[in-house]
Amino acid sequence: MKNPFQHNEGTFYALQNHKGQYSLWPSFLDIPEGWDIRYGEASREDCVSYIETHWSDIRVQSGNEALAGTSYE
Repeated sequence: MKNPFQHNEGTFYALQNHKGQYSLWPSFLDIPEGWDIRYGEASREDCVSYIETHWSDIRVQSGNEALAGTSYE
């Protein structure tokens, strides 16, 4: 069986978890616990584009919040 995450003809979701991380997810699989659909059901290309547009900082949110109060002076 081919990797379902690389199947260009399939449909996908763009998922997001509570830490702000995104995942590309094949639409025929159950959504894992702790993840919510943010975009789709759409083509793989459209979902990847959505993720690239909306997830510009790959650090988890808790790390981002901790760094926000840090001074580097």
